[in-house]
Amino acid sequence: MSLAPFTVTSVNVNGIRAAVKTRNERNHGMLPWLTERDPDVVLLQEIRASEALTRKALAPALDAGWHLAMTESAVAGRSGVGVLSKTAPEAVRVGYGDDEFDALGRYLEADFGTGDDALTVASVYVPSGAALTDEPKDVEKHEEKRRFLGSFGPYLDGLLASGRAAVVAGDWNIAPDERDIKNWKGNLKNAGFLPHEREWVAARLGAGWVDVAREHHGDVAGPYAWWSWRGKAFDNDAGWRIDYHLATPELAARTRRSWVDRAGAYDLRWSDHAPVTVEFSVSGV
Repeated sequence: MSLAPFTVTSVNVNGIRAAVKTRNERNHGMLPWLTERDPDVVLLQEIRASEALTRKALAPALDAGWHLAMTESAVAGRSGVGVLSKTAPEAVRVGYGDDEFDALGRYLEADFGTGDDALTVASVYVPSGAALTDEPKDVEKHEEKRRFLGSFGPYLDGLLASGRAAVVAGDWNIAPDERDIKNWKGNLKNAGFLPHEREWVAARLGAGWVDVAREHHGDVAGPYAWWSWRGKAFDNDAGWRIDYHLATPELAARTRRSWVDRAGAYDLRWSDHAPVTVEFSVSGV
């Protein structure tokens, strides 16, 4: 069987309308990046726009033949995930069967190929959560993330058990371990690095999901894919690795490369997240 390279990029665009805007004479936004890098699939998170506005923002790409499947949030200007692909998916599924979160634009699956060669790709945007405080807003956000993880974990376990080749990627808003935050000691009580969050990721890996970038890069710091806009975080590479691909074991074994497309300078960024790409060897897609 001939296996061809198939690239899956994941990126939190931090608002699609902002991502496609020209920022300065050197930075013309997401669309030139898409043309230059030419991935097969781009998993989008935090679109923060209606489908109509998203299609308008991505019109040059869609006119050039790209296909968009997305789900917007019932809360205007929030969340939203999508799959941008060079070929039309065979099927698209919105949500994962949770009445609270399926309407909030946090999960979408798309199938490519058919039969034994079918591949499922999914874009996920996990709630950010909050630090453990007594403030009502923090408590609400903390509990929202707990509820999401509580229902999404079993769904992922079921997807793994189904035997389908699948990769679920996105903004997980959880750094799995100390290698995944530059200043992990200063974030022990902050959302994204709380013990129960890291335990949740560990449980998925223990069930058989593979953190592709970690397996590919080995025991190194990062590579990070999110940096605060504030201060010198980007310049000092004081980042977090909260954007990553979890793949089923057989698909993960076909990984050719994995990399973070980090901008060459602060003013060349079109999101506070950098695209994370994995190239797999696959057939039939």
